[in-house]
Amino acid sequence: MAEENAVLMYKGRPLLRKDNQLYYGSMADSHIVMLQVQETKKVNGLDVASRVSVQLQLTDPAASRRDRIVKKTEKDGLYTALDVGCVWLDRALAGK
Repeated sequence: MAEENAVLMYKGRPLLRKDNQLYYGSMADSHIVMLQVQETKKVNGLDVASRVSVQLQLTDPAASRRDRIVKKTEKDGLYTALDVGCVWLDRALAGK
């Protein structure tokens, strides 16, 4: 049986979910990506994300909530949103 507290990894970084929000990246790094499912649709009886908000955020606790947001966009579908977030996070952590 798999360990219950195992963290899901995507492209070498942790991916955590709380309700309709997903957090990609480590709080130990300078940036993380927050994905928020705005709308879902039924596909074969399952809820599938159809509109997802993506935000690249600073992890600095001293920064105000508004100042933490570096970039934001909305995408159709979770895969597209996660793909954009992954590129943003790679570039931010590389210092570009």
